This record gives sequence, structure tokens and C-alpha cells, in this order.
Amino acid sequence: MVYEATVMGNGPGTMGLGPAPFVAIWALMMAAMMLPSVAPTASFYARALGPHAGGRLAGFSAGYLAVWALTGIPAYAVMALSGRVVAHDPVAARVGATALLAAAGTWQLTGAKDVCLVRCRSPLGLLVRYGSYRGRWRDVRAAVHHAGSCLGCCWALMALFVVFGVMNVAAMGAIAAVVLLEKLAPRGRGIARLVGLACLGLAVVVMAVPGLAPGLHASPMHRG
Repeated sequence: MVYEATVMGNGPGTMGLGPAPFVAIWALMMAAMMLPSVAPTASFYARALGPHAGGRLAGFSAGYLAVWALTGIPAYAVMALSGRVVAHDPVAARVGATALLAAAGTWQLTGAKDVCLVRCRSPLGLLVRYGSYRGRWRDVRAAVHHAGSCLGCCWALMALFVVFGVMNVAAMGAIAAVVLLEKLAPRGRGIARLVGLACLGLAVVVMAVPGLAPGLHASPMHRG
């Protein structure tokens, strides 16, 4: 399924995928992009909070990925809408690309982004809280809570797939690298700010060069 989606190339909308295959591919994308950045936290959680580290790690990872997989449902709705806009109103699509880039860039510079990023970068306080969780689903519950912080931190970056196209392998690699550096690099906050400024700059440029936003621009090969 992933291979077939990759060889389809890149373009606007859902690339003809139905809801189920789109969400399945989205879930695999999120696993590939988010697991490297959360692995240190998940490992520390499993080792720090008692015995059965392997089982706790599996439960935490499953809960974390479930949250990101579920984001594929609204992602599909947004992608389907963007595909219709591109087909029927290219000017509105260009404005939409500018607005999304500007929104993503602005979020990267906000205090709310700072709060979420601090929680992702320094989860020790959260792990103290997770130690009080009890019951069979405690690891999944802890993962869902932590994934909420990561979602707050990274939602704007994921929204860029609307701009660059959901099958854009280069964009996937770049966004995954940004997520990893923001969370693990010593100057992660500075990197987040630089990415925000880059998005704001691209928001201006894309009005003149719409081809820079292939997810909201129909190239000749994608025009019906």
C-alpha cells in the first residue's frame, strides 16, 4: 500500500485515496515521523516506572501512535476539501496556501508552542505524574496524555502536508527532521523559531510562485 501511494507521485488533495487507505497510510507516516522523536521519552518511561519494561514500552508506544493515527481522520477531510478547492478555484487555493503557511509560521513563534515544546523536551515532570496512574490501561493513558503535548507542538507542521501534498516524500523527510531537532537538539527552540520564520517568508513567496505549494496547486499532469 505504501509503495503504491509513493509511486502515484505528488499532487493536491487525497490523491484519489479513499478514507480507509488514506488513514492507514497516514498512520504509517506518523509512525515513521514521530517514533524517533518520542523513543527516548518512551524508553525512560518504561525503565523509570517499575518492572515489565518491555510491556510498558509496548503499551506506551501503542497509545502514542493511536493518537497520531486518529489525526488521519480530520486530515482526510481537510485534504479532500483542499482537492476540491484546487479543482474549482485556483485563486482561493493559492490564498489558502498562503494562509496555512502564515498560520504555521505564527504558531511556531507563540508562547503556546513554547509550552508544548518544553513538555516534549523535558518530560520528567510529566513522568512523575504518570507514576500515579494505576490500572491495566495506565501506560496507554500516559501515552495519550503525552501525545496531546506532542500534538500541540507539531500540529502546525503536519498541516503543511496540505500545502506540500500528502505524498510529498521530501516534505515528509523535512518535517520529520524538524520534529526530531525541535525535541532533541540542544537549540530546539531556536530551530522552531527559524522554521516559523521560514514559513512566514514562504507564505509571501507562494502567492507569486504557486508551484512551491504542490498540495494546493494543480500542475498540468494533475489537471483533469
